[in-house]
Parts: sequence; structure tokens; C-alpha cells
Amino acid sequence: MKMPEHGSDRAQVLAELEQFRANDLEWRSGRVWAYVYDAGREVEEVGKQAFARFMTENALDPTAFPSLLRLENEVVAMAAAHLGGDEHTVGSFTSGGTESILLAVKTARDWAREHRPHIARPEIVLPVTAHAAFQKAAHYLCVEPVLVPVDPVTFKADVDAIRKAITPNTILLVGSAVSYAHGVVDPIPEIGRLALEHELLFHVDGCIGGFLLPYFRRFGATHVDFDLTVPGVTSISMDLHKYAFCPKGASVVLYKSAELRRHQIFACSTWTGYTIVNPTVQSTKSGGPLAAAWAVMHHLGDEGYAALARRIFDASRRLIAEIPKIPDLRILGTPELCLIAFTSDTVNVFHVIDEMKERDWYVQPQLGFLGSKENIHLCVTPGTSAWVDPFLTDLRACVETAKAIPADHSADGLRESLAAIDPKSLTPEMFSQMLAMAGLQGVELPRRMAGINEMLNALPAPLTESVLTQFVNELFQHKPA
Repeated sequence: MKMPEHGSDRAQVLAELEQFRANDLEWRSGRVWAYVYDAGREVEEVGKQAFARFMTENALDPTAFPSLLRLENEVVAMAAAHLGGDEHTVGSFTSGGTESILLAVKTARDWAREHRPHIARPEIVLPVTAHAAFQKAAHYLCVEPVLVPVDPVTFKADVDAIRKAITPNTILLVGSAVSYAHGVVDPIPEIGRLALEHELLFHVDGCIGGFLLPYFRRFGATHVDFDLTVPGVTSISMDLHKYAFCPKGASVVLYKSAELRRHQIFACSTWTGYTIVNPTVQSTKSGGPLAAAWAVMHHLGDEGYAALARRIFDASRRLIAEIPKIPDLRILGTPELCLIAFTSDTVNVFHVIDEMKERDWYVQPQLGFLGSKENIHLCVTPGTSAWVDPFLTDLRACVETAKAIPADHSADGLRESLAAIDPKSLTPEMFSQMLAMAGLQGVELPRRMAGINEMLNALPAPLTESVLTQFVNELFQHKPA
């Protein structure tokens, strides 16, 4: 399409925008168990109003907008206090967990360039449960990710495997608190001891779990220490737009010292424009997310957060207790937060997901990988916490319905026929043929996704990545009128 020749009035523009939402997930219903972390309308409005008030302020230059400098310092200070920081702790406000992780990996790379310049091919050691953002950061920053297995029962990082993976090229160890896929806390103190023994940096990914874990401990949950108080931990990330319920675009990355954070900052004086010094990836950035995070954190306070966390805690514990009572279902690992993955050895979970969708529930599919069977993933939030009983009732019914769907073994044949394909040789024509084998014409997705998920689950991982890349490349089309 082209730019409209004539402008439209405000009401018409906003009405058109509202129409675009027609097929979006109705996340305020309490029936969406992924992507959105809903603490209610009042918290949402506080965040939106603060966001709008500072939307046009530019955090590129903190000397031009000292209000944003103050907001960032106060948000980071609150996060540091929450995660066991001391008077030496510093940090930065970022756009999300991926940026926080990318900055932690950049910091480790540039720290190694200064302190271990002999390393030509730096490596970071990642449990296979570490968030994919670490592999993305490694890809962007020309660092080698070294993947190591986890315990096949608990899905926690295997410390011995990490120890064996350390080489003279290792610059960073990584642990999760909690891992997204299974909601468990890695053995952070033991990995910290490894880091100290080998004089390595150690980053804890607390993006999804860091904010809630201290509250769960108040309610009686037992988990290992994971924060900046743990010897060996040198940095930690925590998203505020997840379980701190701030509008999206809000995360922090914290460091044990300013000397370490120095390696995160980029400065450039070899160009003809204004002074460039960027603590984070972005240069120009709206002050909206920062102001919104500050506002929501002050609006809720510790007492408000504890009340919301209690609702999540109780709902999670009920789900963890009741899901295994449903015949054919079992939980993977022992969730320590409010992220729950469950699977079946007798029922196709992708059909269960489709049946739940028919009943207006959205649950997230996770493919099988490296010892973790394909499964259904739940993120429990305050919004979903009130719907546990109806959810369990429908889940029982959907499992029974899915059991009656005839087994489809085409994925097995697909695996055999496509296993020899070089992912780099995947052409648009081959991609279209694969979609047709899964019952698709073009990239418009069907309401029932079991066939697509079965295909992706059957493919070798490199080929799955190529298929997904091709799919997204075709999904985003910008054809002129």
C-alpha cells in the first residue's frame, strides 16, 4: 500500500486500529496462559498513563532529560535491592530480556578482550534449557555457544557437564532462575563455585523468575539462592514487563560492579555527528517504558506485589497437584515457580492444545528437544489464577477428546524423507511442498495446528530453523499497491 494522499481524523484512525485487533488473543479473558502478564485494569491504566506522559522524552541523552536519568537510577536501585545487590551494584534499564542477555554476553566478550586477549574464539557454556536469547546473542556477537545437557528428570543444569565443557576459550557461564521451559532453578551456588574456580564471569537469567522467586520463598517455597548474594554470580537479568506487571519494553541487567558494566557501554567519536555513548543497544529510545515501570512499581509496592504473588502461588500449586491426576498427563520436572510444562506418553498433546483452543483457551505448545518431550506450557498470572477449576475441567475433557482422534503417523515418514535435506538448500519451492504435506496452502495458518506442530516436531532442529525462517520471511510482506 502507499501512504494515504489525505489524512484521516483522529476518530477514524483509532477506529481502524481497533478493527485490527479482531483476531488477536483476548488476553483479558483470563483464558490466555502465555505472552501477557495481566495484573488487572488499574495496574494497566497506571502503566499506560505514565507511558504516555513520557513517551516523547528521549533517553538517548540523560543530560538533556534528567528526569529519565532519575527514573532509571531509581528503577535499577529497586531491582538491585530485590536481587541482593549492595552498594557496588550497578545496572541498566533495557527493552526486554533479549536485550539484557545480549548486553551480558557483550560485556563478557569485551571483558575477555581486555583481560584474556589470547582468546580468539570465545565460548559461553549454556545448559540446553538456557533461553534461546543466549544463542541469539552469541550469533550476533560472534561468540561460540557450547550447549551442555541437563538432568533428564529435573531438567536442571548438570554441573559436571558444565565443568567438562569449560575450556581455555570459555568466557561466561550461564544459569537460569527459572528456566522458561520447565520453571526450575538451576544449581546457581554450585555453578558460582565453578565460576570462581576458573575465574569466569557468571550470568544468571532471572528474566522470568527473578521477580517472583523472593515472594514464593516467603510463602514457603524452597529453592536454592540465585541472586547477587551468591558467590560467583557477576550479573543477573530480570524482566519487569513479566511478573512485575509493567508495560512491555521493561527489563534490567545488573552487574556486581561499575568496572564490569564498563564493558557493556559503546562509545564512538570517529564520526562527524553528535557525541555517541550508549549504555544499551538502543540509541534513541522513548522514556515511556521506563516511566511506566517506575509508576507501576511505586503503585503496587511490596505489599501489592506480595498479594498478586500469593494468588499466582496458590493457583500454581493447585495446577501442579491436579494436572497429574488427569489420566495420561504428567508434569515435566518439579516446577519451582508458576511455569508448568506437562506432557503425555499416550495422547498427542498437539491435539489437546487444539481442543483447548476450541473451548477458547490458549495454551502454548513446546516442541520436543534434547530429552524434553513435546509438551503444553502454562504461565500462571493473576489474570488466569481465577480460572484454574474451569481450566482443569476442560483439560480433562479435551484429553478424552484427543484420545479419540486417530493416530497420524505421517510425521514419522516426514522425518525419514526430510532428514537428508541440507537446511541451507531449502528453496521456496521445497518450503511450499512441505507446507502442503502439512495441509497448508500458503502461510495462512489453520485454526487447528496439530499437523504443523507435528511436522516441526519431526524435523531435525537445523531444518526446523530453516523452515521457520522461510515462514517468517514470507509472512512479512510489504507489497506496494
